[in-house]
Amino acid sequence: MTQPAADRPDQTRERAVRDLEEAFAELMREFRSIYAQAATTAAPGMLPGTFKTLIVIARQGPLTQSVLAERIAADKGLVSRQVTELEGLGMIARTADPTDGRVRLIEITEYGRDRVRTALDPYQSMLLGALKDWPLVSIERLTSLIHALAAGVAPHADDVFESPQRDA
Repeated sequence: MTQPAADRPDQTRERAVRDLEEAFAELMREFRSIYAQAATTAAPGMLPGTFKTLIVIARQGPLTQSVLAERIAADKGLVSRQVTELEGLGMIARTADPTDGRVRLIEITEYGRDRVRTALDPYQSMLLGALKDWPLVSIERLTSLIHALAAGVAPHADDVFESPQRDA
């Protein structure tokens, strides 16, 4: 006698992956909304994509424009326009690379850092509140699992844990 399709492990995995994709879609919708609001807080009229570029510069800079384009997986022309806008707003500066004066590095200014902080503080506070009852180890595991998923690798054994059985 064969198992019903829904009870086969491959079907259960497929259903779990579909559920995960749905959860990510919901999370991405929320983050798009947050980025749109944060961009407007950083500078009225700023587009969310430009704000994302500013965040990458804040977290990973100083960096070249071509490296920036790779990091955000965007067209170099788009990145060039965003960098020009951010520079015009005084949020970033382009400076000569100390090791190669022909190369220009992009880095966030103090004003840019202040605008990022002002824009993101409410959402970071909201996230802290949402996770206030979570055990620290769960937050650390989730972070590690998301990094593994983003890198397309299996999670480290220490990050895998048994979850309670769900009622079928």
